[in-house]
Amino acid sequence: MGDCFYCSKAEPVVQTKAGKIRGFKMNSTYTFHGIKYADADRFQMPREVKPWKGIKNALAYGYVCPMLMQDHPLMEVMIPHRYWPMDENCQYLNIWTQSLDPEAKKPVMVWLHGGGFFAGSSIEQVAYEGDHLSEYGDVVVVSLNHRLNILGYLDLSAYGEKYYNSANVGNADMVAALHWIQDNIASFGGDPGNVTLFGQSGGGMKVYSLMNTPAAEGLFHKGIIQSGVIEEGKKEAEDDGTAIVEALLTELKLESVEDLETIPYYFLAEAYNKVSPKLQEKGLYVGGEPRANSWYAGDPRRVGFTDGAKKIPVIVGSVFGEFDFKPVLENRDELTREETMKLLEKCFQEDAEEIAAEFEKAYPNNRLVDVLSLDYIFRYASKDFIAKKSVHKEAPVYSYMFNYEFPYEGGKLAWHCSEIPFVFHNIDRIPICNVPGETDRLQERICGAWINFARYGNPSVPSLPQWPVCEPGKEAIMIFDNICEVKDNYDHRLMELLVKHAPAFTVPLDEDAENVFMH
Repeated sequence: MGDCFYCSKAEPVVQTKAGKIRGFKMNSTYTFHGIKYADADRFQMPREVKPWKGIKNALAYGYVCPMLMQDHPLMEVMIPHRYWPMDENCQYLNIWTQSLDPEAKKPVMVWLHGGGFFAGSSIEQVAYEGDHLSEYGDVVVVSLNHRLNILGYLDLSAYGEKYYNSANVGNADMVAALHWIQDNIASFGGDPGNVTLFGQSGGGMKVYSLMNTPAAEGLFHKGIIQSGVIEEGKKEAEDDGTAIVEALLTELKLESVEDLETIPYYFLAEAYNKVSPKLQEKGLYVGGEPRANSWYAGDPRRVGFTDGAKKIPVIVGSVFGEFDFKPVLENRDELTREETMKLLEKCFQEDAEEIAAEFEKAYPNNRLVDVLSLDYIFRYASKDFIAKKSVHKEAPVYSYMFNYEFPYEGGKLAWHCSEIPFVFHNIDRIPICNVPGETDRLQERICGAWINFARYGNPSVPSLPQWPVCEPGKEAIMIFDNICEVKDNYDHRLMELLVKHAPAFTVPLDEDAENVFMH
């Protein structure tokens, strides 16, 4: 029996606060694409959409935010992408659900896409499709687009009260989406009192930035941060943002800041790409990410967790080889231990022996040379986030490491984005993720843990070892691999040693790898 599609003029139709919308049903899943959750003028805070009469179709994905530079397809066997029409009028969300009963009260999982705060979209990766996760977990899945880059994160507050929060309107869009969810998600079978944010890379950053946003307090209840906490290595610029604004006005030959509101985005982006690198080199503010102000408290690792953030249970983790898009060494399987140690001594000097010992203790099933691919940038920062969050007893924090090796080019270590298909129960859509008897089992465990956490606030499932809560001084890390196990503080000394040698150890990304990482 094949797939079953259903869509008529009468159903599935749902009444929202602003009006009726029509989606479609595929097998057991009701799907609604491209629901407008807010409107906004450039650089201004979002506002509710105006009510309408009749029935609007929710049968096509909404516009995605314009990008500062053109995307180009690459490495699609690892991370299949989709590209979509762009428009700054991009406040759209998508919903997948198993019920339209307002009394169903199913857990709601809201996906925040990656790409930092400047790129990406809710549909960019094929693995973001939410139907399988909804069906497998009997949950309501929501994904959303919001303003990015200079449209969402450019501080114009020095030029007037109407721009008071222009540095954070991209995050304000997400808060508006969460308000929409509170107002409407019951009509899609969801429980507005049980909303979990989850996101990877920039999406993970969005989760913890919203945790520290008082305006979002009470709008969501749990968070999952996947490869989202990163060691930035730079201090946040403290200037008032006038340098980048004046540079844009000069480059564009404009007289007034208000002219920036109406100039076509193409010219605005072109000017920004030209002037921002020089200012960034000087340590000046150029936008592109949330900025602490009266609306946003700031990065919790730097300013502490707000009272609201302390109450939010979280899962925080990363993957083994975040930056290992292409192997550091092509012939790693041919190296003897002696040859490997010579490489380690070149990178780590007097600490090579201890790093080798710590790595083999932490990762007994990996090759020793894999230490050259091991990420410390996300992992070290995540470890710090977990330590600082676990001090607050109001809510639990859980830790994980994804360490699966994929059957690609002789063995592909887990890279940035590689866990996403497992989370969404979408490995069948991603060529590299299909290893009979391995990836399907790992998918059930990871997806099951995420669903259990969204439903109950605890990621433990019968197919995994007991997953303890992290405590001050004791980080219990769930290692996802062919054999899943929990280890306490298993890599703390190793991370300290790797960070000590960070300048010499940094592996430069080539253009293709950087594009995958940023998107």
